[in-house]
Amino acid sequence: MNVNQSAPPVPPFGQNQPIYPGYHQSSYGGQSGPAVPATPYGAYNGPVPGYQQTPSQGVPRAPPSSGAPPASTVQAPCGQSTYGQFGQGDIQNGPSSSAQLQRLPGSQQFGSPLAPVVSQPPVLQPYGPPPSTQVTAQLAGMQITGAVPQAPPPSGLGYGPPTSLASASGSFLNSGPYGSYPQSQAPPLSQAQGHPGVQPPLRSAPPLASNFTSPASGGPRMPSMTGPLPPGQGFGSLPVNQANHVSSPPAHALPPGPQLPGPPVPPPPMHSPQQPGYQLQQNGSFGPARGPQPNYESSYPGAPTFGSQPGPPQPLPPKRLDPDAIPSPQLNELPPQQKTRHRIDPDAIPSPIQVIEDDRNNRGSEPFVTGVRGQVPPLVTTNFLVKDQGNASPRYIRCTSYNIPCTSDMAKQAQVPLAAVIKPLARLPPEEASPYVVDHGESGPLRCNRCKAYMCPLMTFIEGGRRFQCSFCSCINDVPPQYFQHLDHTGKRIDAYDRPELSLGSYEFLATVDYCKNNKFPSPPAFIFMIDVSYNAIRTGLVRLLCEELKSLLDYLPREGGAEESAIRVGFVTYNKVLHFYNVKSTLAQPQMMVVSDVADMFVPLLDGFLVNVSESRAVITSLLDQIPEMFADTRETETVFAPVIQAGMEALKAAECAGKLFLFHTSLPIAEAPGKLKNRDDRKLINTDKEKTLFQPQTGAYQTLAKECVAQGCCVDLFLFPNQYVDVATLSVVPQLTGGSVYKYACFQVENDQERFLRDLRRDVQKEVGFDAVMRVRTSTGIRAVDFFGAFYMSNTTDVELAGLDGDKTVTVEFKHDDRLSEESGALLQCALLYTSCAGQRRLRIHNLALNCCTQLADLYRNCETDTLINYMAKFAYRGVLNSPVKTVRDTLITQCAQILACYRKNCASPSSAGQLILPECMKLLPVYLNCVLKSDVLQPGAEVTTDDRAYVRQLVSSMDVAETNVFFYPRLLPLTKSPLDSTTEPPAVRASEERLSSGDIYLLENGLNLFVWVGASVQQGVVQSLFNVSSFSQITSGLSVLPVLDNPLSKKVRGLIDSLRAQRMRYMKLIVVKQEDKLEMLFKHFLVEDKSLSGGASYVDFLCHMHKEIRQLLS
Repeated sequence: MNVNQSAPPVPPFGQNQPIYPGYHQSSYGGQSGPAVPATPYGAYNGPVPGYQQTPSQGVPRAPPSSGAPPASTVQAPCGQSTYGQFGQGDIQNGPSSSAQLQRLPGSQQFGSPLAPVVSQPPVLQPYGPPPSTQVTAQLAGMQITGAVPQAPPPSGLGYGPPTSLASASGSFLNSGPYGSYPQSQAPPLSQAQGHPGVQPPLRSAPPLASNFTSPASGGPRMPSMTGPLPPGQGFGSLPVNQANHVSSPPAHALPPGPQLPGPPVPPPPMHSPQQPGYQLQQNGSFGPARGPQPNYESSYPGAPTFGSQPGPPQPLPPKRLDPDAIPSPQLNELPPQQKTRHRIDPDAIPSPIQVIEDDRNNRGSEPFVTGVRGQVPPLVTTNFLVKDQGNASPRYIRCTSYNIPCTSDMAKQAQVPLAAVIKPLARLPPEEASPYVVDHGESGPLRCNRCKAYMCPLMTFIEGGRRFQCSFCSCINDVPPQYFQHLDHTGKRIDAYDRPELSLGSYEFLATVDYCKNNKFPSPPAFIFMIDVSYNAIRTGLVRLLCEELKSLLDYLPREGGAEESAIRVGFVTYNKVLHFYNVKSTLAQPQMMVVSDVADMFVPLLDGFLVNVSESRAVITSLLDQIPEMFADTRETETVFAPVIQAGMEALKAAECAGKLFLFHTSLPIAEAPGKLKNRDDRKLINTDKEKTLFQPQTGAYQTLAKECVAQGCCVDLFLFPNQYVDVATLSVVPQLTGGSVYKYACFQVENDQERFLRDLRRDVQKEVGFDAVMRVRTSTGIRAVDFFGAFYMSNTTDVELAGLDGDKTVTVEFKHDDRLSEESGALLQCALLYTSCAGQRRLRIHNLALNCCTQLADLYRNCETDTLINYMAKFAYRGVLNSPVKTVRDTLITQCAQILACYRKNCASPSSAGQLILPECMKLLPVYLNCVLKSDVLQPGAEVTTDDRAYVRQLVSSMDVAETNVFFYPRLLPLTKSPLDSTTEPPAVRASEERLSSGDIYLLENGLNLFVWVGASVQQGVVQSLFNVSSFSQITSGLSVLPVLDNPLSKKVRGLIDSLRAQRMRYMKLIVVKQEDKLEMLFKHFLVEDKSLSGGASYVDFLCHMHKEIRQLLS
């Protein structure tokens, strides 16, 4: 069956069938799918499947100061921490010995000079080389030589005088500009935003290249450096405060690359260097002109009119622009050895912000229709609507590539991992309908007899509808009489659009009793709240706060559909060295407490009255929650147990014959004599040694055994940690991780500072819908199979992912490998089936289907990749790798794989060009910047202040993040707050995460999904400070402030509204920290400016790009 054939006019879902009641399909109608041939290549003028490349071009910047401050100034106050959950010592301080990517000394070159970013010539046929980006740059010790008379840039590119920063000299206290800019001079950022003279280059500008001669090839060398090194700089790195010079302007078009084999087509026309080209799309087709760009006021001069013939050549101004001739007012202030140095212009290398903006402009307005096989969806950062027409929404499944190699040899050559990030219970926006629930009665869902795949739109009906051929294993199956329906003239069933399983990519089946444990339908699940009442928990006020919150929170337990009240029952346990169970039966006047002190042999002392319905036992539960803080108010017990608490909760669920979730609130390392007792093994001396991996491994196998028992019972564990010191997160998080639960961490918890974050997280965690006692299996068509899985789950065999609980935030990442040859005609198919118990106790099957294209040309693979998904997979692969390998090995593996991916593209797909040019595939031009962020993350390259617990916490958190979360976690969003109009309702346009983008006259907001900072520049206008902070000057703002005052003015309302909307988008509540420029907390903030060099030795984006180029050249030579 052709998945893309047009649909016959048919009745809408709304028409109920006697056997399959209840499809309330409002928007589906009898939409006919587009008639698209089943070809692996995108339509010539179809929707743009990829993002376009537009280098952000603007005023040259000065690099950030990178002098490390003295360690004493860096301590973050306890509780104000990098991960919002981190305690004292979260920021990176001082270079660590694991610094992998230091810039080489000037005499050693990273390779020949690199060139400004240019796109390869558009190719007029679907088989041509995919669009690509070329980066060249001048490195230390190189001189630009103009071999060809060079055209100056078009008017409006705004080359202004470079700005320069004074070196920090390792101190915060100098009143000089530490990251600030003189008042008289516009800061780099504001020059780029709203400056009428600064225009973005048109995406479709003609292909350009620059001619450089590297010293190695005979060009004149730069004078060697003399004199002492500038402050804050070690040998071999760039001076910290040199001026940014403009890279040489582009001059000549590259010749198009060799044509790959394919049907004969006319050769692409050669564009003259000045002739406006066409917008280059990912599949080599041409589309409409790009919309207006953010932060820019007018379009690029001489923009071509698309759809018509290219305009006449623009006249060439005769004068050649020489970067050395650009006047630089600050040049006199530089030390002699820095005056003539060149540096790659940060605006000439691919910008994540520009790619994100382009994708929003190009793909945010149209709905993404899933009917066509192998379409690359819009980026995760783009807001778009999805119309399900036979393939699962990208909200449920995202792939690293939507066009996969036909053979394993080709896959090995490219080294692009083939993986899918699956979020089976993802929450959808209100405009999109939840999956339809199909009830096939006692016969249950129809499946293939051989491979057990479920009925889906990919199946082909034959013999007049009496049989169907499975598209996964090709087995021919009989259609049961009650399911029979005639076919139309195209071979499609005439009821296809009445049945979700024949027309949609995602839907649910009601499961029959055969899909249930012990062949009986499950009971509704239960929630058990298990509260640490040791001295630490009582002293901080945690227990009183929690008991108050639970009184109201229990009214908001998850409920099914329109149910009046939740079917979930609740129970309560408190513990320190012993456990206290509570009988809260509705017939009791007061709750009863039962103590179990034999923690070595845990049992549940009561059945009746432990798990109760909230509304029936409301009075008794309220009485208990009032009494708990009083009962333990004078406790002096500091020791706690941990494993027996989980054991008790699991036994209670087992006795009640139901699945459920344990909410554990725990404060300290469990050192009391009991199973699962732990010792303090924190040892920072192991960092960067072969034994470092032991810090990520659990201390004892007891917790893995316990987790296995929990999964068998359907007992999921959510852990809330409130540590004041080391608690061994690596061991305590084993059970939550293997049962599909979550870990929350609030270091140095203080009620006044942290209660908002804790209560918001708790509310969201208790209220979210969860699937219990779940099993997931991913089936594939012949030729590929699932071989590896990443996430929070347990696997007892090689195919079934077992989850005691699964919520809408969790993902399972699956890697595929070839086991046979694939065909371009039939493509590759995935089906994810999740069997779970709903919050109401209903057993269901959720099915997601996705069809991908297959290719025999590497160019098609590179044209259809998704960098964000690739980074999600690579981060999870690396974070799992640290359990078994030294961190250095893991980092090197990532760099090598990235270099192999890009080298394969350069060798097989790119047009021939000088080896000094770095050429990146259009779809992967952000791979180096994002990969560098992963390499610099606290798990793989910790600063001196990052604790072992912090690293273990982040490692398990990332393992089940979705693509949108890893995107913002590794490359945080930096938003200027005072740039956009006050009446604007949209988010302000983001800027790149680098110190040189900060202006001391502005206020910025930075978020990464866990943290939220407001950075205030030292020379912000007084009126702005008054409007936002209600104080009269910068010096009166409290550093470390965690809440903005509620003021009745437009700026205050706008900023607080923006903060609320960012928090609503993220799975964890982000605690706000206000950071003032030149304050000691600023080092914590700068940790998240990921394009800059990090204090722990992580490379800057520019340096890493040079390093990648060197690696690629080594592979190619």
